[in-house]
Amino acid sequence: MAELSQGTMIVVTDSEKALFMVNLTDHENPNFDIVRKDEEANPPDREQSANKRGRVGESAQPGRHAYADTDFHELQKERFAADLAEKLYKMAHAGRFEKLVIVAPPQVLGVLRDVMHQEVTSKVIAEIDKTLTGHPLDEIEKIVKRELSTEA
Repeated sequence: MAELSQGTMIVVTDSEKALFMVNLTDHENPNFDIVRKDEEANPPDREQSANKRGRVGESAQPGRHAYADTDFHELQKERFAADLAEKLYKMAHAGRFEKLVIVAPPQVLGVLRDVMHQEVTSKVIAEIDKTLTGHPLDEIEKIVKRELSTEA
């Protein structure tokens, strides 16, 4: 079971917003202090892409086919996770935290795992696959404590 000791960094993210918090107390009565908030607009793909899908002509036979556009919304989610991983690396390298809890949806956790530096992953004590960025701070504290207490 992972514990929220004093000074543990908690990052709650959803690929458009990230809250960086530090636990000021202990596991029994967590008290998170928001030390940084990053937010990035990521409109739906339909607002970011071209009006009409591209076409390609066949070289072997007559005809034309549409090809899929890049999903800019998904691409931005991956960029956000990569940027977050870079920020965490700089913070870890500067000694800003010794323990880290990451709270994010499963897709974001997957991207983060792929791009996080070893210096950061060595400090991760727990990953919680939930979307909590829209929750009030006191609820985030309760949910994170409960999730860490029920880890096997």
